[in-house]
Amino acid sequence: MTDETIIETVAAQLAEGTGQPLYRKIVSAIDGLIAAGKLKRGALLPSERELEGRLGVSRVTVRKALDVLIAEGVIRRRQGSRTEVTARVEKSLARLSSFSEDMESRGFSPGCIWISKEIAFPTPSEAMALGLGPSASILRLRRVRTADEVPIAMEIAVVPATLLGDPELVTDSLYQALDAVGVLPQRAVQRMQAGPADAVDKAHLMLEDHASLLIVERRCFHGDRVVEYTQTRYRGDVYDFVLELHR
Repeated sequence: MTDETIIETVAAQLAEGTGQPLYRKIVSAIDGLIAAGKLKRGALLPSERELEGRLGVSRVTVRKALDVLIAEGVIRRRQGSRTEVTARVEKSLARLSSFSEDMESRGFSPGCIWISKEIAFPTPSEAMALGLGPSASILRLRRVRTADEVPIAMEIAVVPATLLGDPELVTDSLYQALDAVGVLPQRAVQRMQAGPADAVDKAHLMLEDHASLLIVERRCFHGDRVVEYTQTRYRGDVYDFVLELHR
């Protein structure tokens, strides 16, 4: 999206007589472009000086709008006067869905970078989560999950080998492979916690030192049987979890 189009969109928002403060109209316009998928992660916004001059507002107004967007995690400042879109991804906690389904529903193109696929013995935590003995066989899948080719999560998924005994049965979607053998997950129990990124996370997710992660462990069931145990380590700077509450 060009600087000209961004400025035209923001100018149209400023022209609307909604009674909002000018900086809030700028925030709404840029938020709308990101939500519509017209401004994607990595896109640069016009400089503060250009926004000020073209929109006919003060530098204080422009800076206040950008400060709000930065506080919301929507953009970040780069060296110089340009700002970059970070485009956080929202994940609902009320619906059981695959990573690919989440990304596609929000206008992102999902993808993955495979690290390994292997038949192995389970670790103690994997055996406990799946309800298996230590000598049972499991299919372990390690991969980096991407949205619009940007790495946003490290994932380790484990499935009993009695369900999927061949690593090549899983291509892009684990859920498609489970559905093909009649055990698509119907419900899940999740646990979330914050944690520091380790050296592997930093290398694969392009993280800076002292970065933090949202770590989600999920046990998925088909009927009463556990068919999947997954630990996903999400980049805290691009991923939000959303839960709708009712009284």
